[in-house]
Amino acid sequence: MASQPFIVTAELPPDLFKWADALRRTHFPPERNWLQAHVTLFHSFAPSLRRELPALLARIAAELAAPSARIDGLMDLGQGTALAIASPPMLAIRERIAEHFHGALTAQDQHPPRLHITIQNKVTREAARALQAELGRALESRRFRFTGLGLHLYCNPHWQAQGTWRFRGKEGG
Repeated sequence: MASQPFIVTAELPPDLFKWADALRRTHFPPERNWLQAHVTLFHSFAPSLRRELPALLARIAAELAAPSARIDGLMDLGQGTALAIASPPMLAIRERIAEHFHGALTAQDQHPPRLHITIQNKVTREAARALQAELGRALESRRFRFTGLGLHLYCNPHWQAQGTWRFRGKEGG
């Protein structure tokens, strides 16, 4: 386990998680659906950061209020579909974490992400387009607040939860 990387996520509120996870269970190929609905902020932190990562995530979550966000339509993943998320405050938090770990980020994690929740992946292009057409007709913008930051150990292909830190700072403070 010592050589497995860490993943950092933005935690979803229970109602949104339940809805997105149901979409994922319905549309993700079951033989590949090892994870629940999630929003990945960083894909791979080195195992050597196992003490520093939780301390930083805890400090940030204690200082900051829950960042606002909204489901902003669908994201075409080519062979999949995701719920697109707009959240400048969460991107600012991610940037703060990235600055702290400057020089320790993988190439993939050096670029700001397009925040999303994958609900379908590794399907045919036609299946992805069909789901996007189906969901696109009924999907409405949905406002929410991220509830915290999560840390997971990557155990190919599963993730093992290492901790969750809830946002508890004051708004505007």
